[in-house]
Amino acid sequence: MSARFQEIDWRPTPKGEISLRRRREPVSGADVYEVKLGEEFLMSSLFTAGEEALARLGLEAARGAELDVVVGGLGLGYTARTALEDARVRSLLVVDALGEVIDWHERGLVPLGAELTADARCRLVHGDFFAMVEDAGFDPDAPGRRFDAVLLDVDHAPDHVLHPDHAPFYEPAGLRALAARLRPGGVFALWSNDPPSEPFGRVLAEVFAQSAAHVVAFDNPLQGGTATNTVYVARTPAA
Repeated sequence: MSARFQEIDWRPTPKGEISLRRRREPVSGADVYEVKLGEEFLMSSLFTAGEEALARLGLEAARGAELDVVVGGLGLGYTARTALEDARVRSLLVVDALGEVIDWHERGLVPLGAELTADARCRLVHGDFFAMVEDAGFDPDAPGRRFDAVLLDVDHAPDHVLHPDHAPFYEPAGLRALAARLRPGGVFALWSNDPPSEPFGRVLAEVFAQSAAHVVAFDNPLQGGTATNTVYVARTPAA
């Protein structure tokens, strides 16, 4: 194995084989960390603008001086790290269905692991985000707990999910269940790799009092030019 590529960890999981890889970017010489689940690329440290914008845009819409926040999908930790940069965040639960990903952070195998695990406001929770929406909620220590913001980055897009079980979440009933986990005026924000979807926008408008789609543009050094992600931001009615 060359010094330009290293497979840091590989494990079988119920969702498929997951691997954490590090490679050297030939132009900049920087180390790039990548996560793959089966044949799907879940995350790359080369492209973090969308994940960071998810936290920034979602929390910009949140109201209050002290915020309790959930991040669905840990990945390499960029959404969580950006959320913690907001001084109003007093607690952050980061939910991930793959205990292996949480373990990478706790063992310091990924660049942001030590930073996240050292922040007393941040707790990493092993669980299925979508099942928790329908069951007792996101905090195993406080069933039914409600939050000021939920930031979700698990699937590629509302109509490009990693597992068929996730699809019902993006329908009105699923989003209503999510909205019930929010406090009045609470925010739901969602990352998508695809351009804004008019059908999904209509679903958001049906469930939430306010909603909008934000296009996030960033440089793409692999293909040249500019790439885009979408961040949807929706808010429940204020009390």
